[in-house]
Amino acid sequence: MILLAVTEQNTGEKQQPTKAGRLSTGTKVLFDQVSFETSKLITKSYSSSFSSATSLLEPEIREAIYSIYGFVRYADEIVDTFHGYDKEYLLSKFENDFYEGLRGGISMNPILHSFQQTVMKYHISDEHIRAFLRSMRSDLSKNVYMDENEMSDYIYGSADVVGLMCLKVFVNGDEELFNHLKMPAMKLGSAFQKVNFLRDLKDDTEGLNRKYFPQLSITNFDNKAKDEIIQSIDEDFEAALIGIRQLPGRSKLAVYVAYKYYCLLLKKLKRTPASTILNRRVRVSGHLKALLLLKSLADYRFGFI
Repeated sequence: MILLAVTEQNTGEKQQPTKAGRLSTGTKVLFDQVSFETSKLITKSYSSSFSSATSLLEPEIREAIYSIYGFVRYADEIVDTFHGYDKEYLLSKFENDFYEGLRGGISMNPILHSFQQTVMKYHISDEHIRAFLRSMRSDLSKNVYMDENEMSDYIYGSADVVGLMCLKVFVNGDEELFNHLKMPAMKLGSAFQKVNFLRDLKDDTEGLNRKYFPQLSITNFDNKAKDEIIQSIDEDFEAALIGIRQLPGRSKLAVYVAYKYYCLLLKKLKRTPASTILNRRVRVSGHLKALLLLKSLADYRFGFI
């Protein structure tokens, strides 16, 4: 038998005992809260950098960003790490459970429940959700991307639309601002994803047998190929920064911190020979991350961004 300690709260609602003996306010507020807290835990566990950036947002929108991360992280985990399991079945179930919960307004999977609350509140496009799931599904069957169009299609679904989901939350119903910042948000998503591809080159090629960069399908990865990839990332970052400066409220600070972290990671990759990138994962130390955060806070406070 499990004994549950119950703390009564003065919510202004009449509490009734349930069959399990607990007190209930007659709402699912606690369930919603626990679901969002679960998404927050997933974010903190899987990405300290993204979690730190998200913590800088206004409290009222933090939960929504955590829920987006939780959703995309779980789907990504299915295709990248659940080896020895039926990934096709698990991804299909994940997708079906999401849409079933969306139709009914509730899911017993806390990650899906928190995400669908965000989808409904901020009117996140279903096209963006389906594009993301398509890219995740392609990881189950496609290993080599032969040209820029193929890679761009994959990045659109795996990263660009995630940026657009977050942008929906940041603008909070301002469709004119959303449309104005749509392209920079996609450029930032592309830049982040390409940096991830470059950083994870060893794991992707050896562990997952994937080659996202077209350069890898036609030649050996060398410094010339690396420089070509980095040039495209620099161009994406340049276009993205224009949009970051126009974000409302503290979303500007949070996204700027993430942008600066990836710029720092890219700087390390620029200095790292291609042969080394193929053999080990380049990282940014916790000390440098802390300094970056302090510098970004100063830039934001003094209006430099």
